[in-house]
Amino acid sequence: MSQNTATVAKARAPEPPAQNLSGRLGTAGIVFMVIAAAAPLTVIGGNVPLAIGLGNGAGAPVGFIIAGVVLLVFAVGFVTMTPYVKEAGAFFAYVTLGLGKRVGVGTALVALVSYTAIQVGIYGYFGWAVNDLVTHYGGPTLPWWLYAIVAIGIVSFVGYRHIDLSAKVLGVALVLEITIVVIMDISIFVHGGADGISGTSFTPAAIGSGPIGVAILFALTGFIGFEATAVFRDEARNPQKTIPRATYLAVIIIGLFYAISCWALVEAAGPSHAVAVAQKTLSGGANMMLDTANAYIGIVLRDVMQVLLVSSLFACVLSFHNVVARYQFVLARKHLLPQALGRVHPKNHSPATSSVVQTITAFVLVMIFALFGLDPLVGVFGSMAGVSTVGMVILMLLTSIAVLVFFVRQPATGAPRIWRTRIAPALSVLGLAGSFWLVVSNFTLVTGGSVGVSIVLGLIPVVALIAGLFIRSRVGDNTAAAAISPNSAP
Repeated sequence: MSQNTATVAKARAPEPPAQNLSGRLGTAGIVFMVIAAAAPLTVIGGNVPLAIGLGNGAGAPVGFIIAGVVLLVFAVGFVTMTPYVKEAGAFFAYVTLGLGKRVGVGTALVALVSYTAIQVGIYGYFGWAVNDLVTHYGGPTLPWWLYAIVAIGIVSFVGYRHIDLSAKVLGVALVLEITIVVIMDISIFVHGGADGISGTSFTPAAIGSGPIGVAILFALTGFIGFEATAVFRDEARNPQKTIPRATYLAVIIIGLFYAISCWALVEAAGPSHAVAVAQKTLSGGANMMLDTANAYIGIVLRDVMQVLLVSSLFACVLSFHNVVARYQFVLARKHLLPQALGRVHPKNHSPATSSVVQTITAFVLVMIFALFGLDPLVGVFGSMAGVSTVGMVILMLLTSIAVLVFFVRQPATGAPRIWRTRIAPALSVLGLAGSFWLVVSNFTLVTGGSVGVSIVLGLIPVVALIAGLFIRSRVGDNTAAAAISPNSAP
């Protein structure tokens, strides 16, 4: 009898608490992570010519400003709700707390699909960029996927270890790539562009010279990854202060950097010739960023910029690897993925098992694209960037709705609090709904594919969201986002 009692008592004994991730990331470390994910040098070399050539020409810098303002307004509600969410998981945790478990699970799947897609897409871009660099210096032409596999191996090594190592690697790469573009921008503004420094980009005539919505669209894709600040909550030094600061800084730095650099490229070409120069870049007959660098900072720094483009792409895939690994880790802790993904490495304090699985996933997807012989830019990067863009706008829109719903249930007193909890989230919903329409209506421009292929790609995040709504019925209370009492939140 006593033996049976002991057995029952043992069975009812609580399990030891699961080990959590740990780290000492400060504001700067997290900002490096998320800005590296945005791949600023890649955006200046790719998204800016697209915004100029297909959008409103010389007025394209305003498109980046508008996108930055929309995301800054989004960040107001996102940051205000941060003290109420005690765990990592970013959009998943926020939507679960605001809209319930069922929508939260759908959000988690959309995030997982979106981040995985953009990471694999960047591997395609990376393979192309390395091959372009090698052949530029007289080396052999090799398949893009060989370089992608090498990058996967290096990312796997760094991502498996403590987050501080990734932060240091990303910090160095980010400082170098931003520095080279700033040097180019300063040189343009000091020496003057083809027509001097006119400021034409900010005139009503230039802003309305073409579809500004297209410029806003490509600007939005350049911000993908900024919201990942909340993913590193468990590894932040003081998350209630660090996460808000990092979020605001990331949006402001990225937005100003894009807008000023876009303006600089317009002035360098001359407002009346910017569209022609950008379209020549899109046709493969030139490279707007590198050619401008060659003209304003010399061939040596131009070559340095081309090398830093490769390091920028590497920093980007490393950052997204860390984000996806932590998303999988959080979902495993919620019993939405195999529990093995929720293990913490005893020495590195990293989601090591999840990191390994993410490496395998990236490798398999890259090899599938390689076997189908897809072009690394249009077939791999273009299509995956399209999937990710749709997914990220859906995620931010759901998060804004969740923030608004959550705070409607809470008392709001005083103008500052009403702005943060009511007005800003409502404006964010409107802005992101408009952004979603822009993405959908111009989706073939993002993917570079046919209408049929674009429709299939665009539906992938939607299918993930719907699937999550049904998966929820099989999941217990462990999917709830942990929240602190509203009264104890700062």
